[in-house]
Amino acid sequence: MEKRYFVHPAAVVDEPVEIGSKTQIWHFSHIMSRVKIGENCIIGQNVFIGSGVILGNNIKVQNNVSIYDGVILEDDVFCGPSMVFTNVYNPRSFISRKKEFRKTLVKRGATIGANATVICGYTIGQYALIGAGTVVTKDVPDYALIYGNPGRVKGWVCQCAVGITFQSGKAVCPACGKEFEKDADGVRPIEKHVLSGVKG
Repeated sequence: MEKRYFVHPAAVVDEPVEIGSKTQIWHFSHIMSRVKIGENCIIGQNVFIGSGVILGNNIKVQNNVSIYDGVILEDDVFCGPSMVFTNVYNPRSFISRKKEFRKTLVKRGATIGANATVICGYTIGQYALIGAGTVVTKDVPDYALIYGNPGRVKGWVCQCAVGITFQSGKAVCPACGKEFEKDADGVRPIEKHVLSGVKG
């Protein structure tokens, strides 16, 4: 059966794996067995994806990224060059902790900047934007802009990654016009419901 995805000859893919259509895997990358990669993903050069990792659709993993067992990336996630995931909180070379892997979930549309480090066991919220070099040491809210070491929330961003400013709990993206609301439960887009078929 003809493959519907592309694997560069210099890449290594250990069967069995699941790779979606139109996905591209580039030079010197290593995909271990039992990995699931969705459709239309780009896996850059020198990327390692460990056994059991799950990647959704439309994901971009830039060069020199390692994604270890226990990490799940939902659709539309961006991993910047040389950013780092971990899966053991307190590693020692002389102690086996393979049964102690902590799960990391990166939700839909989130961006992780170049050289950022994500300490294992946390969730990065949907459409969050993690600045370059940030160290993530706790859960990240949806739509949050965080940077620094340790990473702290410095603002909020739209789905299009442009900053938004709240006044009285409301914000409008200056780029795309999408509207948001913020309260104690976090930030979320305001969904506009259009009535159809209503007769007077």
